[in-house]
Amino acid sequence: MGRGMAWLASLSLLGVLYLFFDSSLQARNDPNRQLQIAPGAELVLQRGRSGHYVFPGEINGRPVTFLLDTGATLVSVPAHLANELGLEAGAYQQSVTANGTVDTRATQIGVLAFGPFTLSGVRASLNPGMTDDQILLGMSVLKQLEFTQRGDTLVLRPMDDKKEF
Repeated sequence: MGRGMAWLASLSLLGVLYLFFDSSLQARNDPNRQLQIAPGAELVLQRGRSGHYVFPGEINGRPVTFLLDTGATLVSVPAHLANELGLEAGAYQQSVTANGTVDTRATQIGVLAFGPFTLSGVRASLNPGMTDDQILLGMSVLKQLEFTQRGDTLVLRPMDDKKEF
């Protein structure tokens, strides 16, 4: 009976340690996963362990994960998410990516939202080469914002000339 209790105690300890370290790693890898923002405020993001700014948002009312990408001209959506997000594939186009030239399809996002910001009619592309579920938030959105980076913190705010966003 003593050995059984020792095994049970060991397994319990391992379970508690697993839960503790798993949540610690998630917080380090995705520090923006539970953003709480007041409307009209600026958006303050923390860089994740991967070196990127990853944060939650919505496309056409459906939850998504954005990865901020100043090197992307448009918002780039993995093609396999098009139906789920209510996006229609338009004209064929070519996009130059870090991995070379890719055939993509033009699309337009009805409503894109993150933090305190909501945009309508956003130009985007559907990229069949993207296999994960992260959406690259490119310059078709970022050009409408002012952003400042200091260390591992990025602050996004509306441009001064944009009274309403």
